[in-house]
Order: sequence, then C-alpha cells, then structure tokens
Amino acid sequence: MIGSLLDKAFAPAPAPDRVAFLKGQPYAHRGLHGNDVLENSPSAFEAAIKLGHGIECDVQAAEDGRAFVFHDYELDRLTDQSGAIGKLRAEDIDQIQLNGGHGKIPRLRETLAQVAARVPVLIEIKSRNLQVGPLCLSVRRALEGYGGKAAIMSFNPLVGAWFRKNANHIVRGLVVTEENGKNWRGRIARHRNLWTAQPDFLAYDIRDLPSRFATSQRARGLPIVTWTVRSAEQEAVASIHADEPVYEMIQN
Repeated sequence: MIGSLLDKAFAPAPAPDRVAFLKGQPYAHRGLHGNDVLENSPSAFEAAIKLGHGIECDVQAAEDGRAFVFHDYELDRLTDQSGAIGKLRAEDIDQIQLNGGHGKIPRLRETLAQVAARVPVLIEIKSRNLQVGPLCLSVRRALEGYGGKAAIMSFNPLVGAWFRKNANHIVRGLVVTEENGKNWRGRIARHRNLWTAQPDFLAYDIRDLPSRFATSQRARGLPIVTWTVRSAEQEAVASIHADEPVYEMIQN
C-alpha cells in the first residue's frame, strides 16, 4: 500500500490519450529479422511495416553522442569491424557496412525517414553510464519535426529523467527486468528507478510476467509492452499480462 501511494506521488500515470498509440499493434523486436534478414536493418524495418506492425529499435551513441541504430556496444557480431561503436566518430561509423549486404549502420534520423510515420516506433536508448545527455539530445533532435508516433525507452532511468526535463512532450518508457532482483533490494530498486524516470509506460521482461510490480503499474494507467516474445506460450502470457508484445519470430 505504501509503495503504491509513493508511486502515485513520485511517478504519476500519464493521460490516457498520451499513450493510446502504444496499443493496437505488436512490435517487431529490432525489426522483423531472421531468415537472412539482419536485425535493426532497413530490410527488417520494412518487413515489419508491410505487416502493419510497430518497430522496436536500439540506438547507440557515436563518440560525439550522435544516435545510430545499432544494438551492441561492440561492432564484432554484426559487422566485419571490431571494437566499441562509442569510440568512433559519426563520420567513421557512416562507412561501416552491416553483415549480409544490409547496407550501412543507419543514423536514427535515416530510420525515421524510412518509417515515415507508417507505424509506431519504440526507440531503446542504450546507455550504461551517467553521461546520457549527448545521446538523448541526438535522439530528441532526430525526433524534431517527425510526424509519426514514437516513444523512447531505456533500462537507464536517467534517460527518462532527461526527457522529462528536456523534452517532456516525447513519450518515455522504462525497460524493466527482474532478473537477479527478485529480493527486497530488487523491489526497492524498481520503485526507485520508476520515481527517477517517471515513465509513461513500462517495457517488461516476458520472463517476469506475471509480476506484482508490473500489474500494479498497469492497473494505475501505465501501459505494459513486453519483450522478447518468442513462443506461443509467451504470446499467451503477454495477451493476459501486457498490452502489446515486442516479438521475434513466434515458434509454435
């Protein structure tokens, strides 16, 4: 009861019309990839759009903070280059090609131009430290003038706090997993992160659903999207305990 009261005081629920666009379509995790289509590539995004599904994508910062659509902190898995993407200049990243002939690593602005408001976009901001400002600013600038529905989200609650202070018009989410945090320390950390980020929605680990924390936040008006749904069993759990799935290829 005390936790619920504190959540209401320190992380008020959003107005329903602010987050209504989050519901109504599933989201393809890093685009609809697989079968030789690479994650977070223009081909993966186009495949999701053709189905009328929303897109979830990741952004990493170049050395100067400019936002590139890429999941990993290292280049090794998805390109023929190696090393940390965050240590390269934006101009150098522009020259790196994705594996499998999927083109170069796109800047966020380029991905938004491709989507062109056809489906909603969830942008996960990858940040492991306290210096979130440059990347957040780059994402905000990419979204300036964008006519489509889009939201940002992050595991790092400081990202949500930055957007609340500097771009409150942009819908923001907190990504949550309870992995290694099922004890009282984990429960306290989840509430603390919620109060810091003051999110409009939660992106919740499907492995943790049903969750008392997620259920309580959903009941008071925060939509729940859940990641990453990969099986029919997980899809069934998502249909009960979340508003929309962030999915990869569903295996029956």
